[in-house]
Amino acid sequence: MVDLTRRTMLAATAGACLMAADKEHLAWDFSFPAIEGGNLDFAAFKGRVLLVTNTASFCGYTYQYEGLQKLHAEKSPAGLTVIGIPSQDFNQESADNATVKTFCETRFDIDFPLSAISRVRGAMAAPFYAWVNVQRNWQPDWNFNKVLIGRDGRIAGTFRSGEEPDGALLSGAIGGELARTV
Repeated sequence: MVDLTRRTMLAATAGACLMAADKEHLAWDFSFPAIEGGNLDFAAFKGRVLLVTNTASFCGYTYQYEGLQKLHAEKSPAGLTVIGIPSQDFNQESADNATVKTFCETRFDIDFPLSAISRVRGAMAAPFYAWVNVQRNWQPDWNFNKVLIGRDGRIAGTFRSGEEPDGALLSGAIGGELARTV
């Protein structure tokens, strides 16, 4: 039974890697399990600008949740959606989705979409992050790394943790993508 489970997991991983390696994919082709259950399907945001950020509750950058929420609230009417991807890849996230959700809502009043706890780097990375790595040779090197997706579903930029949600570089990139039409 263990062999069957292992083979099933390997087949699923191989399928995700093949999908991620296909350079014709757009961000709209990917989804994550949603933190509250169900599916967080990026196709639902087609035509919007996405700022996909891998997050953690116990990181020195956790304060960026406040800036991400402010950015989401201010720019959502113009077409921006911030999406948080909690990850335990750097050993700084809570053990379960319910705890992460409660933390985000009570401490930072987060109302932007959150995925379930997901892998964002390495061989077991979620297909979205595997795709970003294939497209840009980039993967998060810490919590609060950001991937900007343009209205066309293509990667418009990648940003490390030190780029604050209201930083000049990120703000300029977001503004440029919001100004574009599909």
